[in-house]
Amino acid sequence: MSYTPKILAFTGSTRQDSYNKKLVKIACEAARKAGAAVTEIDLRDFPMPLYDGDLENAKGIPENSLKFKKLLMEHQGLLISSPEYNSSISGVLKNAIDWASRAIPGEEPLACFKGKTVALMSASPGALGGLRGLVHVRSILGNIQVLVLPNQVAVPKANEAFDTNGQLTDKRLQSSVENLGTELCSILNKLRASS
Repeated sequence: MSYTPKILAFTGSTRQDSYNKKLVKIACEAARKAGAAVTEIDLRDFPMPLYDGDLENAKGIPENSLKFKKLLMEHQGLLISSPEYNSSISGVLKNAIDWASRAIPGEEPLACFKGKTVALMSASPGALGGLRGLVHVRSILGNIQVLVLPNQVAVPKANEAFDTNGQLTDKRLQSSVENLGTELCSILNKLRASS
């Protein structure tokens, strides 16, 4: 029976014309061409309150957090493009991770993260392309038992980097982002074969 890797793709930005949304779409298309089934979501469609232990104790995990967590559980791989906010991870991405990390009764801790594989990328108008923020995203995900691929891409001067079709004008960068999608699909296939 053939295996089709399932990849969930999203960004740490809710802005409609986010550079990171454009960037992750490039990797998604490459992952699909490599044979993966890719689900793209927008965290804007999953509004969550700021994580608060008292809120969790009083009302449980919010419905949108549970929906996001269910999607994480249903996919083996993640494509995440994260903007850099003040040299770090965006609040919306960190909050989504925090809520998803909360176990429901009878669930293993970090069930929706353990064993997942992720490819990271970022785009920023700055000269480093969001690289400083990716350091924090990589650290957080690694600490919650996600396998973070060594290769990552940071696109600087993102306000000038895309053409009208949402592709990168720098063909080297375009190829690097496409390679992230292809590599993630390949790694997921290898992990499946070895299990």
